[in-house]
Amino acid sequence: MARYTGPVCRLCRREGRKLFLKGQRCYGDKCAIERGRPVPGEPGKTARPRVSGYAVHLREKQAVKRMYGIVEAQMKRYYEIAAKSAGKTGEILLQLLERRLDNVVFRAGFAPSRRTARQLVVHGHVLVNGRKVDRPSYQVKVGDVITLKEKSREIPIVKETFEKSKEIPRWIEVDSANWTAKIIDLPRREDMPQDIREELIVEFYSR
Repeated sequence: MARYTGPVCRLCRREGRKLFLKGQRCYGDKCAIERGRPVPGEPGKTARPRVSGYAVHLREKQAVKRMYGIVEAQMKRYYEIAAKSAGKTGEILLQLLERRLDNVVFRAGFAPSRRTARQLVVHGHVLVNGRKVDRPSYQVKVGDVITLKEKSREIPIVKETFEKSKEIPRWIEVDSANWTAKIIDLPRREDMPQDIREELIVEFYSR
């Protein structure tokens, strides 16, 4: 499947919000959003006008896709699974995204961004319950233990990120001494990004 490989700051500017695609840069004053750089294709403007209800729904869906680094086919499949599940479709959709292995590696502090976390998974640096898993889309379960291989812990960007203090979500228990992250619960809505309006995504796909 085709995946975007261009400059990621462009994606944040396009959506007019922080998608946290570039690690620590997103938290500093070098962030394109903080500096108020213009939206690609519209010099001098920092946001695109919302011209229709469809545009609002589309932009929310696109922003979440880009935030989690997935393509349209994956996003639609997650929605279909969520729609068939018991409970609020929007919350279940976000839960499926949060339970992706690349997201868990990022949330646990092993990588500065989801993009880096995806590379670690694909290149075989990550173990789940002691076995190598190289699928970023792998859905973690309660009780799973995620570990980085010993040699992988010496990768400079990994070591630097893990040594820095970071807020770990309630549903992940990190053992810094052993470089492990255990899934102790499923993520709830309060554990997920609060600026996401998941109801717009549900309305987009159910129209």
